[in-house]
Amino acid sequence: MKVAVVYWSGTGNTKAMAEAMAEGAKSAGADTELFSVDAFAVGQMQDYDGFLFGCPAMGCEVLEEAEFEPFFAEAEGSLKDKPVGLFGSYGWGNGEWLQDWQERSKNAGAKVYQDGVMINNEPDDDGLTQCREFASGFIKANA
Repeated sequence: MKVAVVYWSGTGNTKAMAEAMAEGAKSAGADTELFSVDAFAVGQMQDYDGFLFGCPAMGCEVLEEAEFEPFFAEAEGSLKDKPVGLFGSYGWGNGEWLQDWQERSKNAGAKVYQDGVMINNEPDDDGLTQCREFASGFIKANA
């Protein structure tokens, strides 16, 4: 399985999660590539079997609006029947941004894995382990 881990990070928290996701996917045997959202184009999606997308909660619990939201809005048209896992950090709220994102992904026809991973602020060792385990499970469930 070839997987792209595509993320946006403002403070480095979601980047750390993305790196742990990539490690977990690789450990489960996936051909895994890690991209910041500005280095990945929707046209590249056809080259991958599945996606792990990461974006923190911003503002009123929404996806980052300058880069990630426009990317994801365009990517939705390429998600039908693709395995997708979602993750991100947050500083406030109850995870509404992740729930909304999951619903959008499902409405686009994606096969959304579990409930995603959200970590309050900077991920500690347990949080990074949770990311690795999530990604490993994602690969095993979709291989």
